[in-house]
Amino acid sequence: MEGKNILTHPDVPGEPKRTGTAMVETATATIQGFGPVNKIHQHLCASNEVVVIPYDCHIGRFHFYGHDMTRQVEAHHYCGHQNEEFRQCLIYDSPDADARLIGLEYIVTENLFLTLPDAEKPLWHSHEFEVKGGFLFMPGVPGPVQRADLEKVAKTYGKTIHFWQVDKGDSLPLGVPQVMMALTREGQLYENLAHGAGVEKRFGVSFEKERESRAYMTGPAHGIHPLANAGGKGLKTLLRETDRKPVDAVPRVFV
Repeated sequence: MEGKNILTHPDVPGEPKRTGTAMVETATATIQGFGPVNKIHQHLCASNEVVVIPYDCHIGRFHFYGHDMTRQVEAHHYCGHQNEEFRQCLIYDSPDADARLIGLEYIVTENLFLTLPDAEKPLWHSHEFEVKGGFLFMPGVPGPVQRADLEKVAKTYGKTIHFWQVDKGDSLPLGVPQVMMALTREGQLYENLAHGAGVEKRFGVSFEKERESRAYMTGPAHGIHPLANAGGKGLKTLLRETDRKPVDAVPRVFV
């Protein structure tokens, strides 16, 4: 008798989206451009369920490889809320229509982060420094609207994976996906990436002015968790060969 696998779609934990969050989403979706995301015109799925995720916010920032802080990249996030405590982002190497999709990031509140197993926590990075330092910005969005959302982002944690190592000049997404980390203190971001690459000029932002206007913001209520940000160590994704379970070893649910 043939079995039928049942696909599950578990609920994402977190508080329902608030009215204020929905208003910020509406504002940013109206103001900002979504060039890379707008080029998505096809949905491929192996099931009979279609899920449409709205991406309503464009966030510009920088990432470095979890095992090599000298490898830093400009990363443009296009994000949507699942609820008030969880958002997911597609990451491109630029905001242009021909941008390359290089990774993704999940962002959770401190409340959800603290529920993660300790072995999982090092894979997540904090956002307090890059928000308060002015390095994380929302292109084209007025300051008051930005700050309304970034006050929340400063308290969150993110888990980022990059699939395309564009900093190496790869013309295709080669190699093993890598865990990425975010800025946590002064002096980490290369001067040429922040200013030499013209990020401030291209997007009409001033890291210094943003830093001043965000000085009042606070990070996680319990402080940055000591296991976050790889616990201050390096993290590198590696592949190893292992035995593969035959299909008969996979439990099936019969209906």
